[in-house]
Amino acid sequence: MHREGQLLDKKSLRVLLQKTVDWGELVKDCIAFANAAGGCLVLGVEDDKDAPAADQRIPLALADTLKRKIGERTVNVSAQPTILTAANGGQYIEVLIPRATAVASTSDGRYYLRVADQSKPVTGDEVLRLTAERNSSSWETPTLLLIPRTESDAGKLDRLAISLRSSDRVKKSVKEKGNDELLDHYQLARGAYLTHLGVLCIGRREHRALLPTAPVIQVIKYDELGQKINKQVWDDHALNPMELVEEVWRSVPDFRESYELPSGLYRQQVPAFDEIVVRELLVNALVHRPYTQHGDIFLNLHPDRLDVVNPGLLPLGVTPRNVLHTTVRRDEHLARLFHDLKLMEREGSGFDKMFEVLLSQGRPAPQLQELHDGVQVTVFRRVIKPQIIDFIAKADLTYAMSQREKITLGLLAQHEALTARDLAHALELSSVELLNPWLKRLLDWGVVLVRGRTQATRYFVNEQLIRSLDFEDIPISNRMDQQCLVDLITKDVKQHPQAQIAAIHCRIGAEIPRSRIRRCLGQLVKEGRLRREGAKRGVRYV
Repeated sequence: MHREGQLLDKKSLRVLLQKTVDWGELVKDCIAFANAAGGCLVLGVEDDKDAPAADQRIPLALADTLKRKIGERTVNVSAQPTILTAANGGQYIEVLIPRATAVASTSDGRYYLRVADQSKPVTGDEVLRLTAERNSSSWETPTLLLIPRTESDAGKLDRLAISLRSSDRVKKSVKEKGNDELLDHYQLARGAYLTHLGVLCIGRREHRALLPTAPVIQVIKYDELGQKINKQVWDDHALNPMELVEEVWRSVPDFRESYELPSGLYRQQVPAFDEIVVRELLVNALVHRPYTQHGDIFLNLHPDRLDVVNPGLLPLGVTPRNVLHTTVRRDEHLARLFHDLKLMEREGSGFDKMFEVLLSQGRPAPQLQELHDGVQVTVFRRVIKPQIIDFIAKADLTYAMSQREKITLGLLAQHEALTARDLAHALELSSVELLNPWLKRLLDWGVVLVRGRTQATRYFVNEQLIRSLDFEDIPISNRMDQQCLVDLITKDVKQHPQAQIAAIHCRIGAEIPRSRIRRCLGQLVKEGRLRREGAKRGVRYV
């Protein structure tokens, strides 16, 4: 069973077996799922468990009672409880809540929305936004323009089909479909007509122009005084969203610029704007915009930064403070198509990737802010600390770091030190207790050091490593890779035949536990890479 998240919530069976059942808490979760993407409520499994107790039994009437109570207390919620038996023989209730066709609420007019693993209340003006976004969800699939599927742009359809069939993200059964079947599979057509999504992606130019919110991109360059000095516009609707990403990247001269930074005896080229970052910005702007709202996409190029302004606010539940940890897909079918074409990560890791790339290049993290009628993302050209580039590259090569660890190391490398609270704030975490998976291995390896306790805890990068890039100085006991220890032992035995364990231990590192060296020697003897001679205290290795 999966962990709790956007589509799943688990609750103990005790909430239903109490003398006075708190139906409000169950109803809240059902409404939140219905207003988001739907979900599953599992009753009878504890939060930290994957299965119910083996002897747990569910009264048969409980499922009917649950369905009736939820129905009495909600509006536009369809709950379908089912009693299931787990592999260990224990029973539990699975309540499936499909996405509501209209805004769901309690019978007394309260609204909730599922955001990550929480069901949050929706109040005030947010209720109007929720209603508007619910209505916009039908933008992709209607066929109101009545454009026959036979009038699609044959060239665009063929290129799309070839790209899908060559993608390793598309199932074999889907690749075997004909072009006409692919239109139905990706909601590009319905019946005899192209859907709005179909017109956007494979329609002819004149048909795409009929869509009131077909994307228009403007790239405007400014000088140091804020004066416009150049402008490029894509407003003729000749290109679909996938082609726009490629065309904008190729056509803007500033994206070809780079810096020369010293790297030892050589110089390395660092792009002014990384291709991965620019493509992610373009994809996010095209896929996550509300296609029920008018407005152009602006790429404002300043001497020190790039501002990407997209019409429409962030999806309800997503804020600049939780964008790293929250995924809400506004245009589901368009996102699916971009994902299968390998233009984006559907689970919402695009912003995480931008953090990773920018911080690894010694640049500030991207800045996200909501405007009165749009969203602006800012990325900076300037490299704050050029030495960070080599440092993180060498650290990643040595330890094969995760994306979280590279983001954390990049943030810390740009500051002399960060308190636990400041680091949690920079990583958009709600509490310092959540820092452990981001920091633990970095601390174990000795790449990140810590001082102080409780609220005075401060984390900082080992500056000596940044200057020397000599990760061999880190104690082997803190290193991730067991292979390093194996290599050191075999190299030492080659150089010192008839070596005893005490001498090996002294030469390769007294800080390494002797028991670990003994285990490693035993494994090498077992594999036939070393031979043991002698007995007891006279044992030597060849």
